[in-house]
Amino acid sequence: MKDYGTLSQAINILKLEEGYEYDFNLMDEKIELKAECQTYHVDDFEVDKVLRFEGMSNPDDNAILYCIHTKDGKKGTLVDGYGISGGQISKELMAKLDLKSGREIE
Repeated sequence: MKDYGTLSQAINILKLEEGYEYDFNLMDEKIELKAECQTYHVDDFEVDKVLRFEGMSNPDDNAILYCIHTKDGKKGTLVDGYGISGGQISKELMAKLDLKSGREIE
């Protein structure tokens, strides 16, 4: 398992070394790529890996980083809180991002 360090270090490593160049945003029923004015529904993307980051002293610092690729070839990351700070999303999107779906958590 690779050590990505902090959340910001991980994002930089993923962009520079692994090609995850885009920044996705979480919406109610889809993810959004604002820079390209595009949205992706649950069937339009896959989650390649998930990285969790826990704040040393503050639970509000907990974050989860999804590495995503879309059907049209875009690779990027999506950052969300987890636990109490997690986003409010549809059941379908929640199932797609579910940490228990068999993918490896790093």
